[in-house]
Amino acid sequence: MSARPPVGRRPAARIVGRVLTCAVFALAGLLFCVSALTAHGTNLRTDDSLLRLSDVIREKSEQNQQTQRQVAEVQQQVDDLAEQQGQNPADIKRLNALERASGLDPLKGPGLAVTLNDAPPGATARIPGVPDPGPNDLVIHQQDIQAVVNALWRGGAKGVQVMDQRLIATSAVRCVGNTLILQGRVYSPPYVVKAVGDVSALRAAIDADPYISNYLQYVNAYGLGWKVEQSKSATLPGYTGTVDLRYAQAAP
Repeated sequence: MSARPPVGRRPAARIVGRVLTCAVFALAGLLFCVSALTAHGTNLRTDDSLLRLSDVIREKSEQNQQTQRQVAEVQQQVDDLAEQQGQNPADIKRLNALERASGLDPLKGPGLAVTLNDAPPGATARIPGVPDPGPNDLVIHQQDIQAVVNALWRGGAKGVQVMDQRLIATSAVRCVGNTLILQGRVYSPPYVVKAVGDVSALRAAIDADPYISNYLQYVNAYGLGWKVEQSKSATLPGYTGTVDLRYAQAAP
């Protein structure tokens, strides 16, 4: 038989047990109150009320697109008012030349369109002896798009467009995951890069670029998308975003 606890200690044990029970219920009540105040009447266990990062990016992209349209409308009003003021014809001519060089005016002429795309779902090696691809081998990266843009500029392009946006001196190609972020807007593959200029020179610059040659190895090995199309009359839109610089430094 087990030994009984000392008779004189049983009342104390009951008191301690009651105190602990009350403390547990008090703590539980406090947790319920804190949870209710934090939730503000919503379900804390659901994620439906929380925007995913992709949703936030998409929302900001739409806002930026709307803002760019508003900027373009205001810029047009400024141009109209400047014309009404009767500026010096020489100044107007110089301003128009600067706008064309900076990419603010639409551009039309012969050119190329280059399309890059991710490999098909479930793609495997298509060449004997080539190792099976990893996830990063099957998607377009920032350096792939940048390589095409740089090659076109080196080929003497008069203007370059990525997706539906004209590039200017301050444009930057950025990729997050498998999405492209360009001038505040988000795009998914396939990615299209267009350029206006001498078609032969543009094509030669693409063929001679070592980064593009490396990309073409992945095209052959894993099926990444690659297409170059020639056009006798391509049209690039003018850049419609802001051109204000927050920081600048004079060139030496």
